Amino acid sequence: MILSLAADQKSISEEVNKDVNTFATKGYRALGVAKTSGKDKWQFLGLIALFDPPREDSAETIKTAESMGVTVKMVTGDHIAIAEEIAKRVNLGTNIVLPSSFVDEHEGKAQKIVAEADGFAEIFPEHKFAIVELLQNAGHIVGMTGDGVNDAPALKKADAGVAVVGATDAAKSAADIVLTKTGISVIIDAIKESRKIFQRMNNYSMYRIAETIRVILFITLSITIFQFYPVTALMIVLLAILNDLPIITIAYDNVKLSDKPKRWNMRMVLGIATFLGIIGVLSTFGIFYIGLNVFNLDVAVLQSFIYLKLSVAGHLTVFVARTRDHFWSIKPAPQLFLAVVFTQLTATLITVYGILLPAMGWGLALFVWGYAFLLFVVTDFLKVQFYKVLDHSGIKFHE
Repeated sequence: MILSLAADQKSISEEVNKDVNTFATKGYRALGVAKTSGKDKWQFLGLIALFDPPREDSAETIKTAESMGVTVKMVTGDHIAIAEEIAKRVNLGTNIVLPSSFVDEHEGKAQKIVAEADGFAEIFPEHKFAIVELLQNAGHIVGMTGDGVNDAPALKKADAGVAVVGATDAAKSAADIVLTKTGISVIIDAIKESRKIFQRMNNYSMYRIAETIRVILFITLSITIFQFYPVTALMIVLLAILNDLPIITIAYDNVKLSDKPKRWNMRMVLGIATFLGIIGVLSTFGIFYIGLNVFNLDVAVLQSFIYLKLSVAGHLTVFVARTRDHFWSIKPAPQLFLAVVFTQLTATLITVYGILLPAMGWGLALFVWGYAFLLFVVTDFLKVQFYKVLDHSGIKFHE
């Protein structure tokens, strides 16, 4: 733009452009400088080289992100030679493309070009939006960082827009995450935390579905087949109340951090939850039979007997559902463990001493605990095998 003002641009343009390209190959931007020597007479004085290095944590952040299954692409308005040099400095690939290579192509080819590129140079704001949209249409989950007003549309379009520190208000309002510290390494923390949250949500969903199947199916079958109400309305209320505390503490549970991105796989969730729920139904019918035909309990005590089993076994199911491997493979968070201990001690005491419910004594309570723990261990081993069966059948936990 400055060169075009110079009266002698034709004679010096080749040399100026050569110097601009030389600066660009070293990662420098070139700022043209001119002055007027008269009305509409501009004299080109020379070039000022400006160096805008990547942040110190960029290379390490990119390396960590890629090790976690995240593909990183650079998007810049700078000269392609600058982009290639910066890409080398942060250990990105050097397949940098220009907008002209994909903007006028049909969507299929454009998606392929954008997906295979390591970065984009000489980009305008509308191109950023197009890149995000093309990647999304190709089935990718797209995150983007930016700081300017011209980044706002693409930040809004991205699945995870990240406004860096010092970003404009427009960029902040369009983004999903706003960084408050310099550098971008905190994005890795966000990825890790989001994967923990996802895993906890997955564990909760699996436990909640399994528990619903276990309780509702058992009660329904007991009433329809045996014409017997296994628990009273008060017992159902107590089950719900005592379930709340462990459910809340799942949000603090320790989980194994995935090294790859995950998506919801409801076939897996429903498959495992149904499997755990059916085992729970069968085991509860087992203790129902023992209480009725072995211990010859009267109806009131039998209901307390079954209630305690539903409560204890239900909360032990939390520890089964929270891992793919055996329950001891990941140590539960203290909050979760203590919540389960507290609620089950409460459930045990109210059935042993007849607080609100018919009393059944310590002997029956200890039998219920032993029975529930034995089934818990057996279920855990069966769960591990069932995961292997589902994996071999082609149903994967993550994509």
